[in-house]
Amino acid sequence: MPEAPHVVVVGGGISGLTAAYRLNARGVATTVLEAAEVPGGKLRASPIAGVSVDVGAEAVLARRPEALELFSELGLEEQVVHPGPGSAAIYSRGRLRSLPQGQLMGVPGDLRALARSGVLSPVGTLRAALDLVWPSTRTRSDVPVSTYVGVRMGRQVVERLVEPLLGGVYAGRAEELSLDSTLPQIAPMARSDRSLMKAVHHSLKGRGAAPTKAGPVFASLRGGVASVVDALATRQKDLRTGVRARALGRTEKGWSVRLEGAQGAESIECDAVLLACPAPEAARLLAGLEPAAAHELDGIEYASMALVTFALPASAFPEPLSGSGFLVPAGEGPTIKAATFSSNKWPWLAQELDRVDPGADLVVLRCSIGRFRDVAVLNRSDEELASLALADLARVTGVEGSPVQTRVTRWVDGLPQYAVGHAGRVERIRTAVERHAGLGVCGAAYSGVGIPACIADAGRAAARLADAVHEHTSHGAQSAEGTNQQGVNP
Repeated sequence: MPEAPHVVVVGGGISGLTAAYRLNARGVATTVLEAAEVPGGKLRASPIAGVSVDVGAEAVLARRPEALELFSELGLEEQVVHPGPGSAAIYSRGRLRSLPQGQLMGVPGDLRALARSGVLSPVGTLRAALDLVWPSTRTRSDVPVSTYVGVRMGRQVVERLVEPLLGGVYAGRAEELSLDSTLPQIAPMARSDRSLMKAVHHSLKGRGAAPTKAGPVFASLRGGVASVVDALATRQKDLRTGVRARALGRTEKGWSVRLEGAQGAESIECDAVLLACPAPEAARLLAGLEPAAAHELDGIEYASMALVTFALPASAFPEPLSGSGFLVPAGEGPTIKAATFSSNKWPWLAQELDRVDPGADLVVLRCSIGRFRDVAVLNRSDEELASLALADLARVTGVEGSPVQTRVTRWVDGLPQYAVGHAGRVERIRTAVERHAGLGVCGAAYSGVGIPACIADAGRAAARLADAVHEHTSHGAQSAEGTNQQGVNP
C-alpha cells in the first residue's frame, strides 16, 4: 500500500489545526509546527477564581456556519452556548448609553433609535439624518471605512459607533481600515443603494443588497471557546510545540522544512507546506523563495493589545451589573477601549463561579486596552495596566474595593490590520504562492480575523493541497508501475 502524502503545517493556531484536521480526513498525514509552547494561537483559556476563562477570542459569529459545523464534527455541540439577555452599551458623552437598536457594525439603520440612545449629540444625529435625503455616494473601489460612512453620516457616527465596534475586532482605526474587507456587509450597499441608513434597515429585515440572517449573533462553548483547540489538538498525531520553522526548500520530490526546537535543528521532507502563521513569519519563510509574496506580506501591519481580567465581589458594585458590557470611543477619557461583563454575558460562567465557591458571589469582567499605533500605554507594566483598568471601571460603573484575582494577558502583534486594498493584496499573495506546487497560505491575515473566517480559509487551503498531493502521488505511482512493467526495475 503506498505511503500517505505528507504535509507540514507551519502554525498551530485555529487555522493550522483546522487545516491539519481537514487534511487528515482526506488521507493526508500532517505535522503541525507551533513556535509557542502551547497550541491555539489567540485561542487560549486560563483559570481565574477557579474557573477556566478565555484570555483571547471569546466567541464566534453564529451567523456564519463554519465554526458551529466544526464544533458539531468534534462532538462539542452539547457545549455550545449563546450570550444571556442584555446588550452592550457605549460610554459616550460622559455616561453609559444603550447601543442603538437597528444598527449593523455601528452603522445605524433606525434614526429614531439612534436619537433615543443619546450616543450622538443632537447635531450629530441631525448630520446622520442627512443620509436619508442626500443623493447617492457610489464607491467604485475600496476606500477607508471613515471616508464612506463619514461622508454619508458624519464623523460622530464613525467615532462613537463604527470605530468602537471595529476596535473590538481589529483594534484598528476607521480612517485606515478597508471598507471592503472589514465591513463586507456594508460594502455592497455603498455600490448599490442611495441611502446607507435605509440599506442597513433593509438588511436587518432580511432584504436588500446584503441581507442579515436571523438568529443569535454570537456563540461560544461552555468552558470557553478555546475548548475547540483541545479537541483539535487531541486529534492531531504529530503536533510539535516550541518548534520554529527556519527555512523552506524545494526537493526533487517536494519540500524540505528546516526547524529548530529544544532538541536542536532538523529537517522534515514532505510533499507540501501550508503556512498558517502570522504574515511576518510567512514573509520571512518566503523571502528567498517568492520575494513578491514576501513583500506583500510585509505590508500587513499588526496591532497589539492587552486584556485585563478581574474577579470581583458582586457587592463591590453600587448596583448589579446589567448587559454584556460597554465600548469606549477614543477620546472619551478612559484608557480601556471596552469592558466585557463576562459572567453576565455567559450564564454558564456565573453558574460555574457559584459551583466552585457558592458563598463568594463573584463576577468576572475583562477589559481591553490598546489601539493600532497607540503603543505607549502597552509599554506600562502589568500592575499599571490593571490599575488603569480598575480606575476606568470605577469611573464608569462605580465599583469600589480590590479584586479577588487579576490576570493580564498581552497579545503582541496579535491583530492584522486590513488596510485599504487588502483584498487585492491577498489575491496577489495567493497567486504568487500558488505558482509553487504544494505550497499554500491561510489564517487571520487573509480573508477574515474571526474564528469562522479562519476555519473557512483553512478548509479551502487544505482542500487545494489535498487535491494537489493526491494527484502528485497518483502520478508518481503510475510512473513507477509503468517503469516496473518495462522491466527496468527488478
